[in-house]
Amino acid sequence: MTEQRKKTLINFKKAQSLIGKIIKMTESGEYCMDIMQQNLAAVGLLKSAHQMLLEGHLNSCFKNAMASKNEKIKQKMIDEILTVSKLATK
Repeated sequence: MTEQRKKTLINFKKAQSLIGKIIKMTESGEYCMDIMQQNLAAVGLLKSAHQMLLEGHLNSCFKNAMASKNEKIKQKMIDEILTVSKLATK
């Protein structure tokens, strides 16, 4: 596992832990603003993990596909990036 993948995994685990905390806070009726702050922290961790995954993908899989002479592989990679970009902006 690459160092970048390890950092990504750490962010996912932190977000998972925060989500558990958010669920407990919601169930126990804690103050809305406190819950929202924790929610934003989890969202930030997930966005950061997404960015790290995208960066890793662009620097490895995407780079290799673009170096290929196979136009189908190149187009597939471009389509995948566009799909993920569209989903990320929803």
